[in-house]
Amino acid sequence: MEMATFFVRGHVQGVGFRWWTRARALELGLTGFARNMSDGRVEICAQGPLEAIEALRELIDQEPSTTGRPGHVHACVARRGDLRQGLSGFDLW
Repeated sequence: MEMATFFVRGHVQGVGFRWWTRARALELGLTGFARNMSDGRVEICAQGPLEAIEALRELIDQEPSTTGRPGHVHACVARRGDLRQGLSGFDLW
């Protein structure tokens, strides 16, 4: 099990980006959350197998026409971290 936090910048609030992320994360078997930040970014915390986390990152980075992803991603910065206890499912905050 691994944990990564993604900070996604662009036009990602108010367009369904968190809901899309949640659906992809659940399909990949990940737990965690996605939340809007006050500076306009979306923070995504994802836990699970490394391959699934990397797959989520690739989906976030792909063009919307390829994935159906809403919004427009300018940048996605990833940070590895320690596993968080008590996460189940994939929450939206």
